Amino acid sequence: MPEGHTIHRLAQDHTERFADRTVRVSSPQGRFAESAALLDGRELASAEAHGKHLFLGLDEDWIHIHLGLFGKYAFGAVPAPPATDTVRLRLLNDEHYADLRGPTACELITDGEKKAIHDRLGPDPLRAGDDPDRAWKRISRSRTTIAALLMDQKIVAGVGNVYRAEVLFRHGIDPYRPGKDIGRREWDAMWLDLVELMREGVRNNRIDTVRPEHTPEAMGRPPRVDDHGGEVYVYRRAAMPCHICDGEIRTADLAARNLFWCPGCQGR
Repeated sequence: MPEGHTIHRLAQDHTERFADRTVRVSSPQGRFAESAALLDGRELASAEAHGKHLFLGLDEDWIHIHLGLFGKYAFGAVPAPPATDTVRLRLLNDEHYADLRGPTACELITDGEKKAIHDRLGPDPLRAGDDPDRAWKRISRSRTTIAALLMDQKIVAGVGNVYRAEVLFRHGIDPYRPGKDIGRREWDAMWLDLVELMREGVRNNRIDTVRPEHTPEAMGRPPRVDDHGGEVYVYRRAAMPCHICDGEIRTADLAARNLFWCPGCQGR
């Protein structure tokens, strides 16, 4: 599932291509056809993200999109190719098109319904003004592992499996520590780190988490080869040596997701 930086990047992509311009809205697949007909010919007023949720504002209505596990976007220049019957939503203007396929959610919502989605989500490291104290209040009272808490979108919005594993490694925190055992300074440092890492993810459209001294060039090691791209410390590196201590990276199932960590660098 795409992490929060991808959704914020999509909001930027929509803004750059469609904002303040009339858009043609259609649903070749048909599942969004009735709503598309209501929106067709309006201007895209704004595009924004909160966690893994994308919102496209057209006048007083919003298209709410959640990509889920299978959702994908394709952008291109006109002329747009003939839309296939897998395209749930197509936006089109004189210069660009955007095709959405396979999302978990693509729905027309009101301002009130949009607010309800925001209200149930935790603070997002990429949203200016979001307060990390809201997350800290819940983390500091919880006996749940910090690894599980970071993946709970009601506590922190936008963090997925990669950022979860990597930020815990970067701060030497055992993923199985209960939230109540995380110190306030540790949480503040992790939040600031997530802000910077995820901003870089938006800029580069990929996740890189290794510090300059641990890049392939600095260490004289081969670059990572993985369909997720990016240089990381532990994510999807199970049984491989740690870049720092040479210990073996471990993996385990936690809340139906694969957890990755280095026991040597993230000791209890």
